[in-house]
Amino acid sequence: MGKVPDLAVIGVVTAVLFMAGVAMDGPLILAFVGLLAFLAYYVRLSAQQEESRAREIYDQSRWHEGRYVLTSDLDEASQRLLKRARDAITTVTDSMVNAQGLLDDVRNAVMLPAQEWEIARLLAKLSDLRGKHRETVSHGLSPEVAAVAEPLAKALDSSEAAVVARVEALERYAMHVADAELAYMAHHQVEELRSRLPQYEELVAEAGATAVPELDRLTDDAGELEQALRRSLSSAHDAFRYLGQ
Repeated sequence: MGKVPDLAVIGVVTAVLFMAGVAMDGPLILAFVGLLAFLAYYVRLSAQQEESRAREIYDQSRWHEGRYVLTSDLDEASQRLLKRARDAITTVTDSMVNAQGLLDDVRNAVMLPAQEWEIARLLAKLSDLRGKHRETVSHGLSPEVAAVAEPLAKALDSSEAAVVARVEALERYAMHVADAELAYMAHHQVEELRSRLPQYEELVAEAGATAVPELDRLTDDAGELEQALRRSLSSAHDAFRYLGQ
């Protein structure tokens, strides 16, 4: 309970006890006084706990200052870029090829969060400077000031382009991982079908039916899919190496 509800309850209880104390004397009055003392102690303890929690939150925020970025720190363009980066990272980390260790899952676990943080940090600085720049130029500029403001605006644009390049590198990596994911799933499915091939052949023979030609192609298809998976994984590894540069 918060302090306001606590005080409201205490006020009601106090009023009731006071009325009871007026109507009766002796032990009830002593109990009434004791309970009032307990309630006063409870209020003071609650206030101290609230103050302690507030101080802890403040200390934590000071300790981690500069180590976190709030969505509210970003302008709309930066929020969209950060979402693209996070979507790409999620595609990689949630993939089965990553879970199965077919990618460099250890480096993914270290480098991808580092990439996300660096992108978020840069976007926060970009959003802050871009907002201030727009505020300044919105009041109109003299030719002399405009000559100074123009290269600064270009610096903001080039910085944004550099962050966009980082995000696009993440997206390319995620695209290769998605391709590898599809190849992995297809390869796994064909392997399951191939493992049951003798049962299909037995059934066809017992039924006296004509063998299905597609059954004979399962082995070839499995081999082709395995090669496709290897190519996809190789492309993903190449994209990851480029990302780490």
